Amino acid sequence: MADTTQSPSPLGARLARIDKVWAAVVAILIAVAVLDLPEFVPTVDFALNALLGTLPFILFAVLAIGYLKATGAENLLSNAFEGRETRMIILAALLGGLSPFCSCEVIPFIAALLAIGAPLSAVMAFWLASPLMDPAMFGITAGALGFEFAVAKLGFAVSLGLLGGFGTKLMKSTAVFHNPLREKPQVGGCCGVKKPFADKPNWKFWQEPARRDAFREAAMENGVFLLKWLSFAYVIEALMVAYMPAQLIANVLGGDGFQPIFLGALVGMPAYLNGYAAPALVAGLLEQGMANGAAMSFVIAGGVSSIPAAIAVWALVKPRVFAAYIGFALLGALLAGTAWQAIA
Repeated sequence: MADTTQSPSPLGARLARIDKVWAAVVAILIAVAVLDLPEFVPTVDFALNALLGTLPFILFAVLAIGYLKATGAENLLSNAFEGRETRMIILAALLGGLSPFCSCEVIPFIAALLAIGAPLSAVMAFWLASPLMDPAMFGITAGALGFEFAVAKLGFAVSLGLLGGFGTKLMKSTAVFHNPLREKPQVGGCCGVKKPFADKPNWKFWQEPARRDAFREAAMENGVFLLKWLSFAYVIEALMVAYMPAQLIANVLGGDGFQPIFLGALVGMPAYLNGYAAPALVAGLLEQGMANGAAMSFVIAGGVSSIPAAIAVWALVKPRVFAAYIGFALLGALLAGTAWQAIA
């Protein structure tokens, strides 16, 4: 019998290692050069200037995540799920809105908590707040959309966690939340991160070689990650400003009233890339006439329903609980958009 297995060619192996986001950036720029050469230099110039303007925030984000990873601060998450249920909900929402850990990293942690009886209300609070804000995302959001927008988004992230947590607590006796866990939860991670430090946080991480290595690795990985996604986002923003009719955006997502806020949430759910690329895209939409409330509903609804965040919930709970998670996200996005429209 002939052997049908083949080793990948050197060229195929090299292509497999090419990052898809960087490849997309290069492909977009090549397309602009071929189809509209006069626009090529302005597009590159726009993206580079935007990156330089965001550089201080990128540096803050990289150092903050490196520090929190190296100290083992993720161990503080367990403190949110101890004590009275009301206390757990409040702490879970606060830690979810401030923690620097991706949704996939906490899947095994949350699975273990649910298995030993942690209330779903506190877990829901954490799940809703966690994908919306972290130190890196705060810096990037402040750089692209302003400090006030970043602070407001942080507040809405915690508020959404509280909404979902207390909403789940009030309805825990209903059929929606009865026996919420899947029979065999999928607890594998997708972030490709190493196991965190198991002991108590050490805020003076530089005293231990292993923690210094963790800081360096986290800083490098997140620096490359942010640079990659922000380059992609700023190239897309440049194209939006150049080619997307401002009148179209103003007609659909601009103006006062509830309609642009509702549409912003609906568009944000499928169109959201991630919390680091979204601010630049939203900045471009705001320049084209997007309403402030629609911008906030876009980032809130999109952040909670983004693929990594949604997978973290879908992997552990039954579809009806997942539907409640999405419902809380949409309701919270509409409330946040309405509030921001009124005060911005």
